[in-house]
Amino acid sequence: MNTLLSLMDHLQTLWGFTGFANIGFGQIIMLLVGVGLIFLAIRYKFEPLWLIPIGFGILIGNINIPLDPSNFPAISALFGGLLGSGWYIPLIFLGIGAMIDFSALIANPKLMLIGAAAQFGIFAAFIIAMVAGLHPSVAGTISIIGGANAPAAIFLSSKITPELIGAVAIVTYLCLALTPVVQSTIMRILTTDKERVIKMQPLRVVSQTEKVLFPLVGLLLTALIVPKALPLLGMLFFGNLLKESGVTRRLAETARGTILDIATILLGLAVGFSMQAATFLKLDTIWVLLIGALAFVIATCTAILFVKVLNLFLKDSNKINPLIGNAGVSAMPNAARTSQAVGLEYDSTNYLLAYAKGASVAGLVGAAMAVGILLAFLG
Repeated sequence: MNTLLSLMDHLQTLWGFTGFANIGFGQIIMLLVGVGLIFLAIRYKFEPLWLIPIGFGILIGNINIPLDPSNFPAISALFGGLLGSGWYIPLIFLGIGAMIDFSALIANPKLMLIGAAAQFGIFAAFIIAMVAGLHPSVAGTISIIGGANAPAAIFLSSKITPELIGAVAIVTYLCLALTPVVQSTIMRILTTDKERVIKMQPLRVVSQTEKVLFPLVGLLLTALIVPKALPLLGMLFFGNLLKESGVTRRLAETARGTILDIATILLGLAVGFSMQAATFLKLDTIWVLLIGALAFVIATCTAILFVKVLNLFLKDSNKINPLIGNAGVSAMPNAARTSQAVGLEYDSTNYLLAYAKGASVAGLVGAAMAVGILLAFLG
């Protein structure tokens, strides 16, 4: 009898150490969220390179809850250190810089104005969040979602509101995934049939010298204006210089290949791990969802309307098709592809992709500069 009681006590103790005994309703919700993100990434190909690591990180962070970091020093030190240091984000910008082509932007500098106009969504959302009574740091973090640049948004959040990193990342990546649906609807509403079939002049051929000089000039102009954005802009333009110099091909391939992949995996897992029920299931998360999505919509509308206004001052031969305005939101590459897809619906011979890509890289630079501006005021 004593042996049976002892066995029952041991089994009860063992049960107390399991995740089943410690799990709560909030953790169940988060586990479902993690599985849901993985499902969306695999089944519908919604940003799989990001949502699969984030979803799996959520599962890791919400098993054996309550999760006392002192009981899991290795895991907490790894993921907490990643989010706290922020070193992985500049590496991602390094890889992005080694991938993108600034030729369209060099050939038609007016595209930079579209990228700048799209950033209005960020600052409009910041004002809305402040009016709603949110803390300035929270307002800044939420508003940066309007730039639709997840690494930049995560970088800013890690500096001023680390508790919101998970929510910011999820909303930003969902905006990216839903770009074709959301932006195409806005594009049709804000443009006319005549505007949708505007044909733009072919882009001129950009010389190799221009491609090499652009990251150098771009760095000096942007970083001197917004020094706080140097970690992002510096690595972005450095990666592009590796690509365009013609003498560092191996480094460029490593930057956009191995380094970018490793940084993406670690960042995704760290962001997912940070999304524990105790910190994620809060009122601020709802604000992130609502105002963040609104910022994305405002940014898209602003950029399209800016092109329409700009066309009033341009000759007919130099007018810009407003359908590329949405690409000023740096939702790469979805926004540019959406511009192309909608444009082909109205004119099967009108190819807007090159111009749209130029607007997207302009938006990428603009979003990084917006991060620097917000850090200067809130950091």
